[in-house]
Amino acid sequence: MIITIDGPAAAGKGTLAQKLAAKYNLAYFDTGMVYRAVGIDLIANGISPDNIVGAEESARNMTFSKMQELAQNPDFRSPIGGQAASKVAAMPKVRELLLKMQQDFAKKPIAKDGSVVAGVVYDGRDTGTTVCPNADIKLFVTASPEVRAMRRHKEYLQKGLPSMYEDVLAQTKERDLRDSSRAASPLKPADDAVIIDTSDMGIDEVFAKVCRIVDEKL
Repeated sequence: MIITIDGPAAAGKGTLAQKLAAKYNLAYFDTGMVYRAVGIDLIANGISPDNIVGAEESARNMTFSKMQELAQNPDFRSPIGGQAASKVAAMPKVRELLLKMQQDFAKKPIAKDGSVVAGVVYDGRDTGTTVCPNADIKLFVTASPEVRAMRRHKEYLQKGLPSMYEDVLAQTKERDLRDSSRAASPLKPADDAVIIDTSDMGIDEVFAKVCRIVDEKL
């Protein structure tokens, strides 16, 4: 079974995807990691995330092991990593180079312990429209910019990272605009995706709703 969870930043995709993977014994693949990896790789080598040539070279040489290594960088999950990921993800050639890596994972999904499992939950942008357009279940999880910014702001504070809500909100709106207006694969739900607005829902409520969808499919 292949489940895709698409939607804007801080809508709750990651938490939901990991809970589903654990419940149904599926692999978990955060597709946003590949773009963060390229962005952080550039920054670590003193190259701007806006540098198209550098970004394409990094994407061309990106591997899963290197991605996991770069994920240990303290800026990987910070606003720096997020903004860098959004910039390189808007580059058509970078997306092309990284797409095969993401798609191949569905052919032989592997759990954290290295065991081969019967499916995968993809968490990230364009998963239902581009990465796995033939997925069994497609979800588009969203929330208002204000709610998502507050969630991300609290997340940064809990991690001990400096954060101002107003700045996070501005970054959230800027990223939404860039992601929804990019020429290559603009952020939007697949035609057959189930849209879930989590603005006024807790994770348990969202999880229960999605489990009913999965159980019905099974």
